[in-house]
Amino acid sequence: MIMDDQNIIAGLRTQNIYALGIIWSCFTFAIGACVGSFLNVVIYRLPRDLSLVSPGSMCPSCSKSIRFYHNIPIFSWLMLGGKCKYCSAGISPRYLIVEAITACCYLGVFLLYFGKSFGLIEFQIRGGIPAWSDFGWVIFLLHMILVSSFLAASAIDLELWVIPLSICWFTTLAGLVISSVAVFGIDFSVIRTYDLLPSAHSGKAALAAGGLVGMIISLIMLFTGMIKSSYESQNQEKANFDKPEPDPDDPNFNHRLEVLKEILFLLPIIICSVGFYLITQKFSQVGQWWMDFSQIPAIAGFTGSLLGYFAGCGIVWGTRILGTLAFGKEAMGLGDVHLMGAAGAVIGALPVVVAFFIAPFFGLAWAIYQMFFKKTRQIPYGPFLSMAVFIVMIAHNPIMDYIYKLFFYRQF
Repeated sequence: MIMDDQNIIAGLRTQNIYALGIIWSCFTFAIGACVGSFLNVVIYRLPRDLSLVSPGSMCPSCSKSIRFYHNIPIFSWLMLGGKCKYCSAGISPRYLIVEAITACCYLGVFLLYFGKSFGLIEFQIRGGIPAWSDFGWVIFLLHMILVSSFLAASAIDLELWVIPLSICWFTTLAGLVISSVAVFGIDFSVIRTYDLLPSAHSGKAALAAGGLVGMIISLIMLFTGMIKSSYESQNQEKANFDKPEPDPDDPNFNHRLEVLKEILFLLPIIICSVGFYLITQKFSQVGQWWMDFSQIPAIAGFTGSLLGYFAGCGIVWGTRILGTLAFGKEAMGLGDVHLMGAAGAVIGALPVVVAFFIAPFFGLAWAIYQMFFKKTRQIPYGPFLSMAVFIVMIAHNPIMDYIYKLFFYRQF
């Protein structure tokens, strides 16, 4: 009789957990759809220098304000048949697509991270993530910031061939802050064991700290005019109409000279990064102090995220510089540099490098699709980078295990 009562209680508990999981899943999907609705605002207004908060949602054709019951994510577009209620002007399917993709990403990642603990699925694609109630939501929050930002950046890049740097800076800041403060809620040993968030050991932390000092020096030199930014004519109006600025689209424009300005900007970062690392290795007292200080969990998290930022920026910027020097024309955009820097601040140095080498496979798939279906529209590289980052983020464990076995454990 006692055993039967225990089985009944266990069954009810399982049912309650399952029901709670269903409720959380529906809530997560709805939140994702609402975020997608806001992303549509960002996609339309941000590159046009319009306010994201004022005025409220309105039809771009007749300028009438949209009622809240006509602005329900996903459902309103379907109920209205993709047309404005007042003027019957067509509403771009992009609004529906962005909302649906965002909602599905939120729900999908939630299930992959926490579905097993709610009894909704039988596996967990990324192990080590704490339960939702044990601050696992912090990991989810940071990753959804990354997903949301990259969805908006990719949509803007697809339409206008530009990535707003403010989106990248916001994601970078989120990565730096959450990587630093998450250690107060999640056991740091768990974070480091499962690579839940970026963290750096003393040597890598020295590289990141030195790089930060170098970046501050480079920015000061840039703002004081000691060094010039590259492709200035793309970012400022021509002041002298009698002597117009050189046009980067001119076949005689010297792209190699422009990219040398970027090398000058990067030199202090590289020198300070390597220099501080060597100091900590050569001088034992400095090295011991740095080891003790850098391994404070919050500092290790911050420097790990910072190192990821430099790694993401560095691998794309290096490709851009080498490609420009080799072919004599601008290779990759600075928007891609900042995009991968933001990714590195969230997922870490090694994963963002892996993502960079996965991205070409998405580009190859698109090229094959074009070849078979005779499509001619070229698309920018930002969406491919974003898809690669997403894959590495959610499938971190199997991908990184394979990388470690392939390159680091082969000698054993």
